[in-house]
Amino acid sequence: MKWQGRRKSNNVEDRRGQSGGGKMLVGSGVIGIIAFLLITFGGETGQTVGTILNQVNGQQTETSTSEPRQLSNHELEVGEFSKVVFADTEDVFSELFAQNGLEYRQPKMVLFDDQVQTACGTGTAAAGPFYCPADEKVYMDLRFFEELRTKFGAKGGDFAIAYVIAHEVGHHVQHLLGTNQKVRELQNRSNKTQANKLSVAQELQADFYAGVWAHHVQQYLDADDIEEAVSAAQAVGDDAIQSKMQGYVQPETFTHGTSQQRIDWFLKGYQTGDLSQGDTFSKMF
Repeated sequence: MKWQGRRKSNNVEDRRGQSGGGKMLVGSGVIGIIAFLLITFGGETGQTVGTILNQVNGQQTETSTSEPRQLSNHELEVGEFSKVVFADTEDVFSELFAQNGLEYRQPKMVLFDDQVQTACGTGTAAAGPFYCPADEKVYMDLRFFEELRTKFGAKGGDFAIAYVIAHEVGHHVQHLLGTNQKVRELQNRSNKTQANKLSVAQELQADFYAGVWAHHVQQYLDADDIEEAVSAAQAVGDDAIQSKMQGYVQPETFTHGTSQQRIDWFLKGYQTGDLSQGDTFSKMF
């Protein structure tokens, strides 16, 4: 993605390398996988995110991370890239909201190492990227993307990061439009199977919104960027993860959608660029 020399968001707080005296997961293991399945790419309500984050924190092995560290040149560059991507989401969704007579309230993004305090609970590197509606912030441990490449088979590349950031911002869009609240209310009245389907629809819609964003920044894309996003979507499908980690698939437990569903909805957003085309809910029921 072409990003050097372009506007950077002022709504990004970089806490990487800071002294935290916090907790760091020693090895990813089962807890990291469970957290990945449950909250990678956000989507849950703040209450659910907080509950899961606190459960993960209570079970993982801990070690002190009180000493600050200096960021590498690569880490600094990825941070600057992330600020440009976040600025692009601000521009795109502000314009799309304005076209529909709405005002886009810009979220914030926090880059962190190891653990972070949020209004939804304590987030850790094991949780993967997530959005907290209670404070309207996207939380990213950027080292997650190396694990996404090495353990889950994604191609990597900078646009995989851009796709995930845009997906998390998609959950902010849902928050502003009232979708998250509606899903939460419906889930409270549903059985587990129906609640999972609602979660899948919510996640797929966030993938769609990420595609809509990509459509509106095509002038900055490199030839292989969409392929990188599709590879990331492929790697984080529920069926792909379950097949890889446990050797079989349980569709009734899906909360994020299959690899093909995630790819299809991202590409639909990318091809249309139209927020109104993202009704993933009627397709699930």
